[in-house]
Amino acid sequence: MASLEVATGVLALFAEPTRLRLLALLGEHELTVAELVAITELGQSRVSMHLGKLREAGVLRDRKSGTSTFYALSDQMPEGVRPVWDLVRGQVDDAIVEADRARSAELLRARRASHPWPDALAGQMERHYSPGRTWESLTHGLAGLLDLGDVLDIGCGDGAVAELLTPRSRSMTCLDTSERMVAAATERLARFDSARVVHGDMQALPFRDASFDHAILFNVLVHAAAPSKAIAEAARVLRKGGALVVVTLDAHDQEDVAQAWGHVHRGFTPAALRKLLVKAELRVARCEVTARERRPPYFQVVTATTQK
Repeated sequence: MASLEVATGVLALFAEPTRLRLLALLGEHELTVAELVAITELGQSRVSMHLGKLREAGVLRDRKSGTSTFYALSDQMPEGVRPVWDLVRGQVDDAIVEADRARSAELLRARRASHPWPDALAGQMERHYSPGRTWESLTHGLAGLLDLGDVLDIGCGDGAVAELLTPRSRSMTCLDTSERMVAAATERLARFDSARVVHGDMQALPFRDASFDHAILFNVLVHAAAPSKAIAEAARVLRKGGALVVVTLDAHDQEDVAQAWGHVHRGFTPAALRKLLVKAELRVARCEVTARERRPPYFQVVTATTQK
């Protein structure tokens, strides 16, 4: 919970109409000061002053590109600020804001017409779509660089990830506690002689010690009644020098979502996950937030890479 001083400061930040106009624009597109002046038809000094306040508060991020500075909504707002902005944004329905959006759309069309697509998005390409340039296509391309040994996919679901990795592995073993998922994964991976699917519990793996070179726990740790045991089991079945990669939700307060998806835990902070990994005697190379969803409630994803 925020102190009274912090809470009133956050409310004051969003209580200024000009700042709300700027945020409404920058929540949709990355824009320069000159572009914001042209769109809002406000003075440059006024726009710059409010941008400075928003950036100082951690609401905006900026980046340099040549002689221009581009501003956009920050992906890492301070705690307590994002919920207030989400609430305010959902309540704003104003003719001035709509007129700003219309001028913004016109300006962006002119920007695209004057610059080739790649040049116009230099420095922010990961935020934009182009035909065929998707995260799925990128994943398939990166998988082509892998040369894996014996892999264990813990909590494999219907085998979608295993299908991607099996051609790059010496062998692929998939495990899931759901009979329906085991059946679906078996069907999906049937064309691979090196793949097998096993019914089992991630907290009591039915494999001998040191059986695998690589293990993955992708988006399943929130389902474990005893996550420390699940990680310890993954470490147990790894060979010396083997790698475990964990992908899981960051800690959040969305209890209704957790219940709807059958999550036992509401995510893990990087610090909490690192503690579990170290306890399992794994060497942690990386454990941090690696992604943030762009829609409310803005779930974050923690990725950890380790070695035994």
